[in-house]
Amino acid sequence: MDYQFKEIEQKWQQFWAQNQTFKAEDKSSKPKYYVLDMFPYPSGAGLHVGHPLGYIASDIFARYKRLKGFNVLHPMGYDSFGLPAEQYAIQTGQHPAITTEDNIATYRRQLDQIGFSFDWSREVRTSSPDYYKWTQWIFMQLFNSWYNKDADKAQSIDQLVAHFETKGSAGINAVCDDEILSFTADEWKAFSNQQQQDELLKYRLTYLRESTVNWCPALGTVLANDEVKDGFSERGGYPVEQKKMTQWSMRITAYAERLLQGLDAIDWPEPLKEMQRNWIGKSTGASVKFPIDKSGHNAALDTEFIEVFTTRVDTIFGVTFLVIAPEHELVASLTTPEQKADIEAYIAQTKKKSELDRMADAKTVSGAFTGSYVLNPLNGQQIPIWIADYVLAGYGTGAVMAVPSGDQRDFLFAKHFNLPIVQILDIQNIETEADPTKEGTYVNSDFINGLAYKEATATVVAKLEEINAGKAKVNFRMRDAIFGRQRYWGEPVPVYFKDGLPYLIDESHLPLLLPEIDKYLPTETGEPPLGRAEDWKYEGDLAYELSTMPGWAGSSWYWYRYMDAKNDKEFASREAIEYWKDVDLYIGGSEHATGHLLYSRFWNKFLKDLDLVVEEEPFKKLINQGMIQGRSNFVYRLIDEEGRGTNTYVSHGLIKEYKTTPIHVDVNIVENEVLNIAKFKQWRPEFADAEFILEGGKYICGVEVEKMSKRYYNVVNPDDIATRFGADTLRMYEMFLGPLEQSKPWNTNGIEGVFKFLRKFWRLFHNDAWEFGVSDAAPSKAELKSLHKIIKKVEEDIERFSFNTSVSSFMIAVNELTDLKCNNRAILQDMVIILSSYAPHICEELWSLLGNADGTLSYAPFPKFNAEYLVEDEFAYPISINGKMKMNLSISLSLDVKEIEAAVLASPDVQKYLDGKTPKKVIVVKGRIVNMVV
Repeated sequence: MDYQFKEIEQKWQQFWAQNQTFKAEDKSSKPKYYVLDMFPYPSGAGLHVGHPLGYIASDIFARYKRLKGFNVLHPMGYDSFGLPAEQYAIQTGQHPAITTEDNIATYRRQLDQIGFSFDWSREVRTSSPDYYKWTQWIFMQLFNSWYNKDADKAQSIDQLVAHFETKGSAGINAVCDDEILSFTADEWKAFSNQQQQDELLKYRLTYLRESTVNWCPALGTVLANDEVKDGFSERGGYPVEQKKMTQWSMRITAYAERLLQGLDAIDWPEPLKEMQRNWIGKSTGASVKFPIDKSGHNAALDTEFIEVFTTRVDTIFGVTFLVIAPEHELVASLTTPEQKADIEAYIAQTKKKSELDRMADAKTVSGAFTGSYVLNPLNGQQIPIWIADYVLAGYGTGAVMAVPSGDQRDFLFAKHFNLPIVQILDIQNIETEADPTKEGTYVNSDFINGLAYKEATATVVAKLEEINAGKAKVNFRMRDAIFGRQRYWGEPVPVYFKDGLPYLIDESHLPLLLPEIDKYLPTETGEPPLGRAEDWKYEGDLAYELSTMPGWAGSSWYWYRYMDAKNDKEFASREAIEYWKDVDLYIGGSEHATGHLLYSRFWNKFLKDLDLVVEEEPFKKLINQGMIQGRSNFVYRLIDEEGRGTNTYVSHGLIKEYKTTPIHVDVNIVENEVLNIAKFKQWRPEFADAEFILEGGKYICGVEVEKMSKRYYNVVNPDDIATRFGADTLRMYEMFLGPLEQSKPWNTNGIEGVFKFLRKFWRLFHNDAWEFGVSDAAPSKAELKSLHKIIKKVEEDIERFSFNTSVSSFMIAVNELTDLKCNNRAILQDMVIILSSYAPHICEELWSLLGNADGTLSYAPFPKFNAEYLVEDEFAYPISINGKMKMNLSISLSLDVKEIEAAVLASPDVQKYLDGKTPKKVIVVKGRIVNMVV
């Protein structure tokens, strides 16, 4: 029978499911290997061919590791909380759980159809109560912990309380809020419970604080920076503004140094590690307090100074203005009546921009003067205070000292607003731009004049510390992570409020379930959707937290749940965690560098501090797969003389002769760039009467590589490919497109070549009548050479994740074996094992036909490479007569020149060419050529 891929693939997918072929053992004498994919959010659109790229690569590697004798954990689940399902619920009234369940069913069907070797017995869904119970539990551990700088780890809040009860606040070195109380043990004991809890909240690793957020009124929620683009929500395109809100936050900053140092211990792509380093943003410098000039200032101020952090404290005498963030807490009190209108207008303008947009825009110069001043702490010089959107309240202190001579942004700002620019180094050239020079000696700089950079810096820091106006400091750009969304479809926070302060619910009440509500919008009074829940109170009358956890909560620990997915007593047993330890290989997109991947490392380190896990880093090796881009096709609408579009379409090769406009067309009705005109007319009603100007009797479409998107009609559904060519073809073709880490365009035109290869492989096992039959004869040297070449090549390629080159090598090997007319069982059975990671369905069928027990292929030993089979012991000598090459003759390389000459002359084929003549001369170049002169 010819290669019937549909029946074969369906048969083996059912077999794997029924027999749980890929279920990992919780204990094994084999070494463990944990392969993980970034689990998907189950959207309503389902998978397109770009989505499985990383899954196919990880599946090949997981299958390969099983063949190499490892106990492989290769699980899959769904990151199933999120805004899209909630938006659909708002539009339709349908509960997000129903939408999510339907979408998961689609994803599961598509994933099964591609033949992944997932251990589905461990499936997790972040929106399932038996999962988010443990997300809530981890939140509770964070709430009950503080970060001890001396121990350099998180510790129980009970230890902090014990210290307060015996020693007061003395000797505590913690990551905490800036404004903490100083008290004795007796004073602590005299505090009311309310006062104690209020103070402890300043130390907890998750806490409430007022922070500036991306607020989207239309969506009724706070958005992460990566969910906002150009001042609008990425989903829906709604305006986003900057707003101050009391939000849950997590002290990821406590782990900044450990997160930075940990990057040196993991095998991740260097560009991704650099993204995290930049996001963490460690810098060494000084903190400086600029006293506020209160002369003539009538407003009441809660502080005497504005603090800034700078990496160039040596330039302090070049400061000519101070810039604070528009949302800085002092803006209102610093703004004079004369400047109030300008300041308010500027703040309103700033609210329309996201923080990312503000940081990225280095060209626009804008700002507003508050009317107030600070004093330079070292010489008393008066310095004006401005607001500008390039300073962010949450970064550092929300204030910067501006040195126009040394910083280009400050230089442009000073030029724009006609502010002074002071030269501070003798070799600076500041005529046309800032000069950040550190060479030369200082001028116009008071007591550091004549000093060089290092000495000047140390001198300034010493002076600031002497007068209590500053100190040396290490700073991190990274801020504490906001941990809350004002939406429904997320994990409820296990907290209730009493007298305005948060308390944890009793652990026995976990999971705190999402309540039913009438609709999924904020309340009429502006509360989050959970405010609609009736009688949803803790112990009858205490208000729950109405925000839900952000999308990254459930994904920050999910790999541990896979280790022990059905455990209802703990998030995973100690035994399971000690066995699986960490993820050996993680494959996913680089777009998660400063989101999921950073938060996961933070939570993992916290769990390690509490001795709940055994590894400091969660993911040993990480690979970022590239993107499969769409290959868009276009038809060209003819424009008439009056500039109106017609219903006539010009073939691509003729468009220079006409005035046309391009229109995207569904790539699924185009083959090899030729439009199926009948399907085009059926595609949309307006094209039913379309007319065409053809070339060579065909309509040729234009082509462009773009993002794969429904709006471009270039989405290719893997279901269609699997139906037409089979899942094995899809798997191999996605690998064949190019290196895993690189982006590449999808082009269905090339897929037939891979399909033909699989059919050719199938043919090796069958005769001309498609009857299965293999020989038990001993393999020839040539067959063994082909086999061991591919064993070596595939082993090397998979270990370095070079899957595309393996596919090419498979094609070469099958061509060689076809030319050799190989149907040898010993050769072909090993070929089945080697290819099975890439094309598992066809290989399972052939394995069974070869007489092996069903299901044993996945755990068969990978063939061992034998280098001896690649050693050349013969050479095909070109035989020439009178300088003309007549034939090739294989002769042992062990023969000497005389023996080679004798072997050539003894050959019947050579004698035919000599036609009975005796050569006058025989020239032998060993290992190269034999030439006879007749």
